[in-house]
Amino acid sequence: MSHHPTKCRLSALGIWPQTSSSLALVYLAFSLGLFSDQRAYSWWIKGHGILTQAAVSALPEDVPMFFRAAAKELAYLAGDPDRWKNPETPALRTSESPEHYIDLEDYNNQPLPANRYEAIALLQRLKRRPERAGLLPWAIQEHYERLTCAFADLRRQPEEAANRTKCIVYAGILAHYAQDAAMPLHTTRDYDGRRSPDGKWLQKGIHAKIDGFPETHNITAEEIARHLQAKTQPDIWLYIMQVIQESHKQVDRCYELDADGAFDKPTEDSRAFILARCRVAAQFTLDLWYNAWKRSEKLPPPFPGAP
Repeated sequence: MSHHPTKCRLSALGIWPQTSSSLALVYLAFSLGLFSDQRAYSWWIKGHGILTQAAVSALPEDVPMFFRAAAKELAYLAGDPDRWKNPETPALRTSESPEHYIDLEDYNNQPLPANRYEAIALLQRLKRRPERAGLLPWAIQEHYERLTCAFADLRRQPEEAANRTKCIVYAGILAHYAQDAAMPLHTTRDYDGRRSPDGKWLQKGIHAKIDGFPETHNITAEEIARHLQAKTQPDIWLYIMQVIQESHKQVDRCYELDADGAFDKPTEDSRAFILARCRVAAQFTLDLWYNAWKRSEKLPPPFPGAP
């Protein structure tokens, strides 16, 4: 479904597979470690676009029309955080990569503070490195608040075209991180395989199979959007953590389905599982956008006289 970094490189060389049989060879290559990336990507870029389009289609009418009409732009922008992990921009790639996941095991079941720097201090006490443990929930919260600020600026200066532009840009970027949270393998150390008791890696390549499933097996935005309805959330940080914790509970199910070959040759169960994850991703995206819009109504200016 999108620009997987390896897919980008292979496409540039003209060797990205166009058939399901050759796609299987790429999955095999991942499992053998022939392609190396810092961290696997959640969904592919086209997949993020599909999830984003589903979320747009469920926006309530009290959200501004320009925003509800921006499905194409929002879907495209939802891929940007993966574009920022370009190996040829190493400074950006290094800082960006941990924003896409959280290895909950590294946090030792400690309550997670809403402040990014308090979380980093917690990791230091646990003798963990933040760039390895991941910082996804803080990326989601911070981009949610950026969008809230942009919507507030729009309310104060609706005639300013730049305010409409930045609402769309920030919302598209926020969508990416929200959707990463719904992918169970972005909540665990076991993001692309597990070690057996004898130390061997098992089920390498599972991440790519799940990432590409919506695109490869024709899960559509219309199918995902069924029954989506925007909901207000009284505590966004709590909501973020609930989504991530629920996603983490699905890690074992991912490995069970993969062990049965259900991602290689989809079954009714595996398709239903991935569709359910897609709906969680779209619902989460929708709710973050809607709550940013509602919260912006009462958000004060950043300082007196702010334009």
